[in-house]
Amino acid sequence: MTVRSGVPITRESASQSERAKVLKPRALTDRSVIMPFAPASPAEPSRIAAGIAELTRLGWQVAKRASIENDGYFAGTTTNRRGELVGALGRDDIDALVGTRGGYGSNYLLDDLHISAPASPKIILGFSDLSSLQIYLWQRVKWITFYGPMLAAGLDAGPGAADGYDKKSLLAALQTSETGWTLDLQGEVLHPGEAHGRVLGGCLTLVETAIGTQWDLETDDAILVLEDRGMKPWQVDRALMHLKQAGKFANVRGIVLGDFPECEAPMAGSATVRDVCQRILAPLGVPIVFGAPIGHTMRPLLTLPLGVKARLISKGAGVLEILEPAVVS
Repeated sequence: MTVRSGVPITRESASQSERAKVLKPRALTDRSVIMPFAPASPAEPSRIAAGIAELTRLGWQVAKRASIENDGYFAGTTTNRRGELVGALGRDDIDALVGTRGGYGSNYLLDDLHISAPASPKIILGFSDLSSLQIYLWQRVKWITFYGPMLAAGLDAGPGAADGYDKKSLLAALQTSETGWTLDLQGEVLHPGEAHGRVLGGCLTLVETAIGTQWDLETDDAILVLEDRGMKPWQVDRALMHLKQAGKFANVRGIVLGDFPECEAPMAGSATVRDVCQRILAPLGVPIVFGAPIGHTMRPLLTLPLGVKARLISKGAGVLEILEPAVVS
């Protein structure tokens, strides 16, 4: 795999890259090596250790990171965090990267980040603040990434546990190279129907803050994933209205929403996040499922590949059929 510095991609060259072939990483095997990386905020060492132990229990090897000193609420200086990412992507002995945690700071890495379309892309697994990096890689080079657990955010708690992760969807996403698979979204219908599209999106705040950048997420024909935590209903309202007024919902095929923990209404009887989503999104007339355990959730979080073709069935608890493997053998 080649990672090199070069001329920043312009809007014109970005539009050319949209026609480029989708980049799929290699499936993980029992010989695969995973490298932790910290593009955002620091995590508790004990939780990182628990996450590493879980990856080892799953049968993968975990490479040791170089020691990077925290820099305030960042897990290192911008230069060091960017260098850790680019360095890991350039190593032939590393098969996948998994975030330590989210928080804040991945956006700093995107300035002066020059990544060419690699011959053998690596798995990049994480959620929350890593949405910035995942959106960037999709818009730049159509790189499929994985919205799922991190070392200190899901993997540390273990499979099937509260604040843990869903083992079945993780292994399907990272190891299945021949067929698609089906995810039970465990949510509820806000608008019924079926739709085909590419799974794109991530953390609501990071999708919104990409607007106006050179890697602004293009949502045409997407099954758009949106989730977040710790927002008041009116803050979710404002973010969704911004996306609507920016044209991000104009041509979406369907929407999958998280369960928005710690987003309770400020007083009894006032609008909930569900109410806000129903009011703003249901009139779009596309299939919508609310309450899936994706990203920030207190339930075992699902792993979603971002960039693959899928079918959303908004009926019952909701089903997302992944129609193609996200990895290659």
